[in-house]
Amino acid sequence: MTDVLIVLLADGPKNTGPDFGKASPVGLLVVVLLLIAVVALVWSMNRHLKKAQAHFAAEEATPATKADIGSPATREPSGESGG
Repeated sequence: MTDVLIVLLADGPKNTGPDFGKASPVGLLVVVLLLIAVVALVWSMNRHLKKAQAHFAAEEATPATKADIGSPATREPSGESGG
């Protein structure tokens, strides 16, 4: 059994032509497309975060209504039976 493994491990690589191990232009195209996609996603996420930040800033700037003031423990009971 070990003799077979030694023979298999001692064999050299089979595909050692002049282009062995070189990257193809298709690989470069895939990497460039992935980089473009990442840049587009980061740019889009930044736009969405700016919109969300403006939304929450506007929400905090609005005056509080009567229902928003105080916690449920400090509000007076309304007489309704809550479940």
